[in-house]
Amino acid sequence: IVDDAFLRRIPFKIHIADPDETAFRKIFAGVADRMGIPNDQEAVDYLIDKFYRQQSRPFRNCQPRDILFLVDNFCKLHSKPSRLSIKAIDVAAENYFGDGDIHAG
Repeated sequence: IVDDAFLRRIPFKIHIADPDETAFRKIFAGVADRMGIPNDQEAVDYLIDKFYRQQSRPFRNCQPRDILFLVDNFCKLHSKPSRLSIKAIDVAAENYFGDGDIHAG
């Protein structure tokens, strides 16, 4: 999203490696706990299978926070308790990754 000229103006750059699946799950669980969203392991398995494995997508450290933020807002929009449902994950991940149609109904 940034160009080379922009990057040249940043004097210090630190490489932060992408997490593996185990680390991603730990980050996800920690963020879910801080947000008060129950960490449903089956829902996380679904997220990882559908939006990471099937898409050959690498894990990023910021994605648990971003996806859970979208899940939380989807639940609030529909006046439901914040939780990991297949529907909420689909809407959040499709919105976040821009992979397909978003069916929020």
